[in-house]
Amino acid sequence: MPGKRSDYASTRTHADGAWIARVEDGSPAWEAGLEPGMRVDTVNGQPMEDIITWRWEADGSVAELEVYDPADGEEYACTLEREPGQDWGVEFTDVLFDGIRTCVNACQFCFMAMLPKDARASLMLRDDDYRLSFLQGNFVTLTNVSDSDVERIIRCRMEPMNVSIHAVTPEVRVPLIGKKAMRGMEVLERLCEAGIEIHGQIVLCAGINDGLELERTLAWVEGHPQVTSLAIVPLGYTKYSKRFSSSFSEDREASRAVVRMLEPYQRRARAELGITRFQLSDEFYLDAGLPIPEASTYDGYPQFYDGIGMLRYYLDKVDEVAKTHTDELREASLRLRDADDRVLLVCGEAARTAFSEFSRLWDAPVEPYAIANEYYGGDVNVTGLIVAKDLLEQLPRDLARTIVVLPEVMFNFDSLTLDGVSRQAVVEEIGRRGGCAIVSVPNPPEQLAAIREALG
Repeated sequence: MPGKRSDYASTRTHADGAWIARVEDGSPAWEAGLEPGMRVDTVNGQPMEDIITWRWEADGSVAELEVYDPADGEEYACTLEREPGQDWGVEFTDVLFDGIRTCVNACQFCFMAMLPKDARASLMLRDDDYRLSFLQGNFVTLTNVSDSDVERIIRCRMEPMNVSIHAVTPEVRVPLIGKKAMRGMEVLERLCEAGIEIHGQIVLCAGINDGLELERTLAWVEGHPQVTSLAIVPLGYTKYSKRFSSSFSEDREASRAVVRMLEPYQRRARAELGITRFQLSDEFYLDAGLPIPEASTYDGYPQFYDGIGMLRYYLDKVDEVAKTHTDELREASLRLRDADDRVLLVCGEAARTAFSEFSRLWDAPVEPYAIANEYYGGDVNVTGLIVAKDLLEQLPRDLARTIVVLPEVMFNFDSLTLDGVSRQAVVEEIGRRGGCAIVSVPNPPEQLAAIREALG
């Protein structure tokens, strides 16, 4: 499975300090007297800014700490020692100990500027923290990065760094991103010169950074081999947007023009580097009415959770199930028919066709159930942005003898939907309608396993 998704819009309060969450019994941390609830202020004399400081400084066999114990309000020195290969045995409540660095830009396409006014507060936090780019894969603009931050990224080899590029010429980039836009390019150039691997991203806005500006940006990337992948995704807009009311989703020819523009860059990259490198999001192929490219196009899916190759991955997993899980499919289909049950595979409208391919493998009533995104509106149609309100309004009131397979990606790591409803509440409501709700990672082998488990 491609890399894990980021913990988007967590409702957890971020730590102010490196507070200890857990200490493993018998570990070096336990032997040194560390306990949950204590705070580590320095390691080897360095202030604990984040988990990167901890990993970098505490990489040897000895770590000298300054620890604050709120039980007595005292701070004391502490020495940790370990054997080669031994873990320290301590976990912290967060990965950032000095707060999240927020965005200083005014991007025209900012999705957070298109959210409903009643969106929960954590969704409104516009993070732009280079550390989360390294740790979680978040895309950052680098516009708020200091010279010392740049030196740290290079010194600690924080790579790959996931960078939003969008445009390269000042006359397009500054109006698109904001007055500090060129600082991001300056930092990006320095990182490339230092050999830091970059995964780039372009949010493509029709009439703004497409056409000639897109060609300039592609040429810039082509001249910087440190950018090993470039994701190009179309602008997405909601019904709350004051600036946009259309995108590539409404213009098949414009989408096809983008696909055609990328093809020579992809061919050259494959010939010269052995990778496709320039990768379009699934939406472009759907909007253009073109087939989803083969898996080799996606170079191992380095930008999977940016919507790059998700549908190809799903379709290939359908083929895998068809070839290697025939007995399980036959048995589960028979049990569904005998029980007179049906299965609804919940998905966004963009994934309906791919989910239909999986449903065709069944000799039983298993069908995709696409949820129209009324909450956000606009052209939002992906599975990961399904909210509880739309789901529960659009599911049948009578779900007797129905297994509802919910996509795990509609819940964050706190098990909440984007409109703030808990997974438990969604499952319970489906249960009140007579249905059985199960949650699965949205790929066919795991969906099959989840359905079989629900059948008992």
